[in-house]
Amino acid sequence: MFNKLKIFTKVIECGNFSKAAKALNTTTSSVSRHIDALERELEIKLLNRSTRHIELTEAGEKLLDRSKKLIADFDDTINMIKPTTNEPEGYLKISVFESFGRLCICPLLPKFLAKYPKINIDIALENQMTNLYRDEIDLAIRIGEPEDSSLVMKKLVNNRVVVCGTPKYFEAHTLPKSPNDLTNHNCLTVKNNNYGGFWYFKKANQCLKVPISGNLVSQGGAPLLIAGKQNAGVLLLSYWMVKSELEKNELTEVLTDWQASLYENGSGSIYAVFKSNKYMKPALRIFIDYIVEELSGM
Repeated sequence: MFNKLKIFTKVIECGNFSKAAKALNTTTSSVSRHIDALERELEIKLLNRSTRHIELTEAGEKLLDRSKKLIADFDDTINMIKPTTNEPEGYLKISVFESFGRLCICPLLPKFLAKYPKINIDIALENQMTNLYRDEIDLAIRIGEPEDSSLVMKKLVNNRVVVCGTPKYFEAHTLPKSPNDLTNHNCLTVKNNNYGGFWYFKKANQCLKVPISGNLVSQGGAPLLIAGKQNAGVLLLSYWMVKSELEKNELTEVLTDWQASLYENGSGSIYAVFKSNKYMKPALRIFIDYIVEELSGM
């Protein structure tokens, strides 16, 4: 029955039978048979099913809550009793938002893998939010705290953002002396879930919500940086993303006496996010400790 409970839980995490089958590396018909068998054993209906939708019954909701705890406790116990080896090993599936992954995480991987050759990493650079349970992801690196309270987070770096543009752009359009001056500029901006065409600024007790407009928005910062470096407009990007260009004077930071953000409540820090588990995978613990140390100077 324990295996059937794991399949039942995976179906709910994935949202349907076919996605659960893919995650479990089995067939949709096999998943369906296991759910049918579980309902027969318990003599109660757990799911209301249609061709495109599944819905938990009241009994199914109660079973799901207990099943998650049971499975987590079982996994914790297995990790606790497994014999430890001198050399860490294992497989890690990691999801990182594209720009930070490309600039800050990927350069750290060769050194880590050389030090721990028995650890294998599968990394995806993606800007859409992922479900750690559904997609079998061990670690996600994201800006801001996760909404899912069942996840654990560890702060990696502060995410200071800067307003900048090329010297040539500002020669043609003048330097903004106040955040409100940005209304007269072509602002290239990152699109987030709450995107509404505003940038936010704070200085002492002053808070400004500045309406901005521009001819380019992007889910990630890379396309904006490429356009900005070609004098296309003003950028609001994380410092770690434009540090090299600022140091080489390819970009000029403006409004330096203001704290800028894409978000009304601050720019948010960057976190390592992972599933709650009392006995974490040794490989995952080692990797998190490694990137925390390597990024500590940012």
